[in-house]
Amino acid sequence: VGLICIRSRNINKILHTLVVGCCFEDFVKSFPEFSLLSKIILTVKMSLEIQMEFRRLGNVEREIRQLQDAINDARNNVGLEEGNPELEKLQVENMKLKHRLSILNRAIAAEQGSSKPSANSSILDHLNDIFTQAIATAFPQVCADVPTVITVSGVPKFGDYQCNNAMQIVQKLKALDVKTNPRDVAVKIMEAVPRSPMISKVEVAGAGFVNVFLDKTFGAEAIMSILKDGVKPPTFERKRVIVDFSSPNIAKEMHVGHLRSTIIGDSICRFLEFLGHDVLRLNHVGDWGTQFGMLIAHLQDRFPDYLKVSPPIGDLQAFYKESKTRFDSDEEFKKRAYACVVKLQGGDADSLKGWKLICDVSRKEFQKVYDRLDVKLIERGESFYQKRMENIVKDLAKQQFLEEDEGRKIMWGENKDGIPLTIIKSDGGFTYDTSDMAAIKQRLHEEKGEWLVYVTDAGQATHFYTIFSCARRAKILDSAVHRVDHVGFGVVLGEDGKKFKTRSGDTVKLTELLDEGLKRSLDKLLEKERDK
Repeated sequence: VGLICIRSRNINKILHTLVVGCCFEDFVKSFPEFSLLSKIILTVKMSLEIQMEFRRLGNVEREIRQLQDAINDARNNVGLEEGNPELEKLQVENMKLKHRLSILNRAIAAEQGSSKPSANSSILDHLNDIFTQAIATAFPQVCADVPTVITVSGVPKFGDYQCNNAMQIVQKLKALDVKTNPRDVAVKIMEAVPRSPMISKVEVAGAGFVNVFLDKTFGAEAIMSILKDGVKPPTFERKRVIVDFSSPNIAKEMHVGHLRSTIIGDSICRFLEFLGHDVLRLNHVGDWGTQFGMLIAHLQDRFPDYLKVSPPIGDLQAFYKESKTRFDSDEEFKKRAYACVVKLQGGDADSLKGWKLICDVSRKEFQKVYDRLDVKLIERGESFYQKRMENIVKDLAKQQFLEEDEGRKIMWGENKDGIPLTIIKSDGGFTYDTSDMAAIKQRLHEEKGEWLVYVTDAGQATHFYTIFSCARRAKILDSAVHRVDHVGFGVVLGEDGKKFKTRSGDTVKLTELLDEGLKRSLDKLLEKERDK
């Protein structure tokens, strides 16, 4: 419990004091005069919402008491006079807290005596709340040690649900030298059940079962409400969520493997958005690296006027294959390609122009697919993190996390197990590991992400496990504050049980797969004469 010390002669500390929350039980211990309040909570029939209001009430009372002490202390020890601006601020804050207290008191009074199901709670949740209150009312001496047990009734004549706590309570009472039997316990629980529009009747059966019969009218009205207004999301703390999905590579067409990441990622985003989270959808495209050296060199040869006339690159996949073939077979071309990479990373204007042209062609093709799938994404490729990669390398080196290994610089995770990250290659270049470390820091500290979700194939599970481990070791990721998840999925297999490819051995283009799927669906509909 973070009860603060406000007996300070330093007025600045008083003014900047933050009152932290505590649970109700600790509040009662700290302020004995509120012990009666604890008895009320255990004996009055009230919903969990009322208990929450009492906790808030206790906290507000404490804030008022501490603030009043601060005002008195400021007057006595610091010598503040009436009319002093600092003292007036304290008095205004005191008035605001008292106003909050009066509002909470009225809300509690209005809620007492009934238990209304929340619009967001399930039947089981509501029944669990009701019987938790009933057990606390009937048996306050053991309620803290008895988790409520609500089950679905298997026999209609015994109701829709059952509370099966009687035997457990008998055992707890026996330990306190209180003799009773399960049926008597069940009767007391039944008598303590608060009113609820969800329940038509409650009765005791057998050796201590409390049978619950649901109100059919209430059920019908609830269903009509859902049909009319839709399903309402549950109430809980909203978070800033960043979902990384799809992530194709520039200069390559999206293939069937990208479909799963795109659809799964989009579905996760829609679900989280429905729940009220603040979701940032990121497309971590591969738009940087050594492959752009060979693409720019090939662009210069194929379209020497590319700086003045936009090159008609119709098939970027074919363009990529041509450049890759030359890179693998022509040593002179390979040297030029490496030189183009150096120029690009150095900010050469002509190289950047060629890079942007290639990226734009890919971007347009990607967008056609996203439009067909009705998927919304914000592109933030590897190029976005270039400066941040330089900074993360400096930070990791400064903290002595980097180790030399055959000319490269690596970083181990928390327990130095598994495979380390390669932060700097032997030629001094960065890697995917470097960009992912820069990205996780940017997302957590600049974007203020509280929950990161990465949607990729399961083959990258080890990679992300190591990224998360290294981020925790470097104090970038705080597990007490941040949540990180890797959502993995398997590869798409063909009829032969191997990775799905075309007859020529190439990966299946996503556009072709979508076209084929639509064609087959239409053929089925026509076959069943669904067009008539």
